[in-house]
Amino acid sequence: MRDFRLLLIDDHALFREGLCLVLRRHFPEASIVEAISVTQAINLVKDAPDVILLDILLQGPDGIEGVAIFRQRWPRVPVVMLSSMAAPETIAEALERGAFAFVSKADSSGAIVQTVERALVATEPGIARDSAVSCAGENQLIRLTARQSEVLQLLCDGLPNKVIARRMSLSEFTVRGHVQAIFGLLGVTSRTQAIVSARKHGLVA
Repeated sequence: MRDFRLLLIDDHALFREGLCLVLRRHFPEASIVEAISVTQAINLVKDAPDVILLDILLQGPDGIEGVAIFRQRWPRVPVVMLSSMAAPETIAEALERGAFAFVSKADSSGAIVQTVERALVATEPGIARDSAVSCAGENQLIRLTARQSEVLQLLCDGLPNKVIARRMSLSEFTVRGHVQAIFGLLGVTSRTQAIVSARKHGLVA
C-alpha cells in the first residue's frame, strides 16, 4: 500500500493513543498526526491528509461542525466519524454534511481498520467519491450520494440494516445514519414510505 497521512482528532488521550497503536500496526507506512480539536488540527496540518478520523464530541467546533469545515478546506478528503454514543439523527447529519462513514468506538478495531482501507480506496485516482443521483419530481429535487443510492436500493430490496451493513462493509450505525438521511431527503418517516417514494421518483430499479 502507498504511503499516506492520517489525521486523528479525538480529545480522549487513552482512546487516541490506543487507536494510534492499532493503526500503526496495520498501516506501518502511514504517517499519523494527532490533534485534540478541530482548531488544533487546522493549525498542525497545512497540506491535505489522505484520511481524517474525527470524534463527534469535541470542545470548540464539534465533529459535526468539523465535517463541514474539513469538507470546505479539503473537499476530496474522506472524513470518518468516531463516537462512543450517537443518535441516528446525529449520524445522519454528519453524513449529510459529507462524512464518509461513521464508526462506533464500541466496534472492533478491525471495523475501524476496514473503514480506513475503504476511505483510502476512495481517494485513489480515477475513483469518483460521493457522486450523486438526482431526480426532479413534483417541483422538488432529490439528490442522493452514490452511497445513499446504494443503501436505498438494498432497502427497497427488503434487506434489514444489519444485512445492508454486511453487504456494504459498513457499520450498522453508519447504515442507520444513511437511512435517516434518506428519510429526510424523501420526506418520509418509514421504510415502506421510503420504498414507495423511491419508486415514484425513479430512484431505484
